[in-house]
Amino acid sequence: MFSALADRIRGLASLFWREVAKFGAVGGVAFVIDNGLTYYLMHGPMSDSEAKARFVGATVATIFSWVANRFWTFRHRRQANVLREFVMFVIINGIGIGISTGFTALAKYGMGIDDKNLLFLAGVVGILVATVVRFFAYRFLVFNQELDQEPEFSHDHEIIEAHPHKEPAGAAERPAPTPADGGPQA
Repeated sequence: MFSALADRIRGLASLFWREVAKFGAVGGVAFVIDNGLTYYLMHGPMSDSEAKARFVGATVATIFSWVANRFWTFRHRRQANVLREFVMFVIINGIGIGISTGFTALAKYGMGIDDKNLLFLAGVVGILVATVVRFFAYRFLVFNQELDQEPEFSHDHEIIEAHPHKEPAGAAERPAPTPADGGPQA
């Protein structure tokens, strides 16, 4: 039993790190989209609206992120209800966008920073904080199909439960209870 439990823990750790790696790759591309667009907007069309520029960049990156996470990172955990999944994803990303935009707004309005590069950096720090929140929220709230549906984890109950589909020892040797014994009536 301990060997099987150790194998299960190793399998879960392996699965977790594969998901983290894929999430990191998707996040890296989304990071470039978010920051590239934000930088362009901050130094161009939205030069007087740094927090709004961060919001636009984050929104475009969020759309990319949902598609990539749905079809690659968490492809085996997609919910059958796509609308619910998307709404949960948008809510969680709204929180993440709020964190990254909030860092930019706090730097500009709360700390009086006007340097665009420092405001940009404040948004990057906000993205890093939001990324940790997003990973766990995606994993446990958005893309949350049970591990039992994955082939390598389909026998988990056998590890935890002694013999879930077998009768206890000696059960076959005992006669079936009768109504006189308090058993079911025929």
